[in-house]
Amino acid sequence: MWMYLGLLAALFLGLHNLCKKHAVQGNEAFPVLLGTLLAGFLFIIPFYIGSIFYPEATKEIGFYIEEIPLSTHGFIFIKSMIMAASWILAYQALKHLPLTIVTPIRSAGPFFTLIGAMIIYKEMPNSYQWIGFFLIILSVILYSRIGKTEGIIFKSNKWIFAIIGATFLGASSGLYDKFLVQNLLLNPQTLQFWFCFYTILILLMILSITWFPYAHKRREFKYRWSIPAVGILLQTADYFYFKALQDPEALIMLLSAIKRSQLIIAVVIGGWIFKEKNKRKKLVPLAGILIGVFLILYS
Repeated sequence: MWMYLGLLAALFLGLHNLCKKHAVQGNEAFPVLLGTLLAGFLFIIPFYIGSIFYPEATKEIGFYIEEIPLSTHGFIFIKSMIMAASWILAYQALKHLPLTIVTPIRSAGPFFTLIGAMIIYKEMPNSYQWIGFFLIILSVILYSRIGKTEGIIFKSNKWIFAIIGATFLGASSGLYDKFLVQNLLLNPQTLQFWFCFYTILILLMILSITWFPYAHKRREFKYRWSIPAVGILLQTADYFYFKALQDPEALIMLLSAIKRSQLIIAVVIGGWIFKEKNKRKKLVPLAGILIGVFLILYS
């Protein structure tokens, strides 16, 4: 069941990436990110209110947000700091790079997760999984060669380093998620609510220095329907992802790879919507990544 939940998470993540690309065009990344998080927070806050005033009803529908000790809040705050840094880097890179370059680099996340899963959780891949992971990495390298034809030189482009850093931090957060869900026994909605709350606080502190004091920056901000859509789609994807992690048999290295199937939506549909270059050439490494994901599922 956890694999199917992972595929549902991938579906909503793919739609989330399309909306995110639309939301950041012509906008500063930080206020867009804050707007998406606020929308996602407003989406789940009724469950928090219901958990206070109607606990039995929210428990019955499976969306009860539990009371947690102060130490657990500290662990969630650490996740918020990791993901805030990852999102800031990713949003800035997405603003300056084609979606069909950004998304495949992000697909290298399962490789980082594989290493961490082997070291921390003693998850051992079999031969099919090894082949699948290396297919993903080789496909990302091929994307870098295609990127050069679009004037994107990977060695000297700072936004490439930004998206690589975001990918590494995202993979670290994925490994940390397994600890939060399986070791601390946090249910998905409790983790989502407090994670979103603390991340909003972090972004408000950043924006109070970099954006709110400057009137011209505020005037340049363009509200788009895709901003709240990003937050709602992300909350939905995270819910299915955390539900999958609740299964004691779930392997974080495989779940991370399954989520990469979002590439079908991001590269094929996104490339068509945003009229990005070299779409046909990018289908070759895309196929390599999908074959890698298939081998992991098959194994």
